[in-house]
Amino acid sequence: MRLMPYLFGLGEEAAASGVPLMRPMVLEFPDDPAAAYLDRQYMLGPDLLVAPVFRADGRVSFYLPAGEWTHLLTGVRVVGGRWIEEQHDVFSLPLYVRPGAVLPWGAREDRPDYDYLDGLTWRVYPGGSGTIERRIATPDGRTASFTIDRTGVTE
Repeated sequence: MRLMPYLFGLGEEAAASGVPLMRPMVLEFPDDPAAAYLDRQYMLGPDLLVAPVFRADGRVSFYLPAGEWTHLLTGVRVVGGRWIEEQHDVFSLPLYVRPGAVLPWGAREDRPDYDYLDGLTWRVYPGGSGTIERRIATPDGRTASFTIDRTGVTE
């Protein structure tokens, strides 16, 4: 539910541009030769890599493009440009944040239809620099624009 500001924004973008929420890896990484062959993982918007677990034993193998990626839920950082193998249970999955990403983080965990601006925080991940503009829309039609400075973000 905390990702709702991000997901709602992706929905608006998809409606306006036709770019899907669930994106093939090659769409976000056209210059990475490995990305053209990845059919069991995807990008959720431009910033989140999702690698579903298809095996009953919880083992999953997936490719992380170059850069230092951060697991969204644990904060563990992993260097990409290689294949990764992990073990997961029914409560986890590989969900990695792209280097330099700036994610809006909602304040509620109990429902998807809350005021995304109330208690909104920004998660800024290492790997980017300078300022970035972000717009947040709420389910009731209000919007707000933000300028986030990524300079000096190392953790």
